[in-house]
Amino acid sequence: MPSAAGPLRGEGMLETAVFGGGCFWCTEAIFKRLKGVKSVVPGYTGGATSDPDYEKVAGGATGHAESIKIEFDPSLITYDDLLAVFFNTHDPTTLNRQGSDVGTQYRSAVFYADDEQRTKAEALIRELNGAHAYDKPVVTDIVPLGPFYEAESYHRDYYDSHADQPYCQIVIAPKLEKLQKRFAGLLA
Repeated sequence: MPSAAGPLRGEGMLETAVFGGGCFWCTEAIFKRLKGVKSVVPGYTGGATSDPDYEKVAGGATGHAESIKIEFDPSLITYDDLLAVFFNTHDPTTLNRQGSDVGTQYRSAVFYADDEQRTKAEALIRELNGAHAYDKPVVTDIVPLGPFYEAESYHRDYYDSHADQPYCQIVIAPKLEKLQKRFAGLLA
């Protein structure tokens, strides 16, 4: 079932950010470890198919990206902080790919809820490209947030439930180590 794109601000003290950074198992594991993050939900957004599921999205024909919806307390962590973590814990320079995961469902994307989020994401990309922070230009999509469809329950807390599996050890664990080194001050 989709959750509405708005309003995402003003619901108590929490705000929402939605990112696609490749496999949502990776991004969920990263963002749930940050202070001020109240929830991280893996799901699908950015496509045309209503009510997508993992099989359809994995096939690449729905247009949806594996994404995460983050609810956070802006008094403890800012949207700018979340953007910094996002751009430093995946490769924003590869089109429709993260590591061995290939296809539009693994694209790098910021799904903005309002003009402020769009402006901040665009400014950071200009800064990263201007500073030549990466060997190649950032290709992250900056697009309006549409319906967000929660992933099946077996995708939630995937890393914490399967940390001993090879994918988790080889792909996710190094990203968490990078997070701990670069963003220790933002960890819960």
